[in-house]
Amino acid sequence: MSLDLQTHKGKASVFNLPNNLTIARIVMIPLFVAVAYWPPALGIGVPAIPDNAIARLGMLEYSNSMLRHFALTLIFVLAALTDWLDGYLARRMNITSAFGRFLDPVADKLMVAAALIVLVQWHPNIVMATCAIVIISREIAVSALREWMAELGARTSVAVSYVGKLKTTFQMIAVTVLLLNWQSLEMVGYVLMVIAVVLTLWSMMIYLKAAWPYLKQP
Repeated sequence: MSLDLQTHKGKASVFNLPNNLTIARIVMIPLFVAVAYWPPALGIGVPAIPDNAIARLGMLEYSNSMLRHFALTLIFVLAALTDWLDGYLARRMNITSAFGRFLDPVADKLMVAAALIVLVQWHPNIVMATCAIVIISREIAVSALREWMAELGARTSVAVSYVGKLKTTFQMIAVTVLLLNWQSLEMVGYVLMVIAVVLTLWSMMIYLKAAWPYLKQP
């Protein structure tokens, strides 16, 4: 006897297409980490791959490392695409669920956090470490703020803003560029990451401002 996962009165199943894409994004995280570190013989992200090596794929010292970076970039880009696609399909198909509203932002934060931690190891400098700390700390703080506001019945006051969406876009592009580990694009990646951090702090200030009337109450 088959299990009917579809709820009554036309409500969406928990395991609908948008939610399945979100789950797939979470499954990509251990795959991403595995590709980043196994097997060790493939090498990791330091030093950055120079342009002349990109033109000569047969160079043993870079070809394996390049394969790893291309694979990591592909996984991250696919995860980012599912982030856009599951939201688009949920709106297009008019499918919403509490499970999806909970899981979708969690999946995004987990993938970005995993990628940032890997990048900090590849680029162990104060800029990358600061960017990772600020971005991850902001996500934890805003998630806690939204949960608290939801308990007060005022979650819509800290809904995702335009600046928050712009921040996510810059984060995704910056991480993608840095995962490629091409020497000529390294500075571009750093600039994009710093812009993402500025937008991260800006969006957090917007959320805190919206929540301040509740926070200052006795």
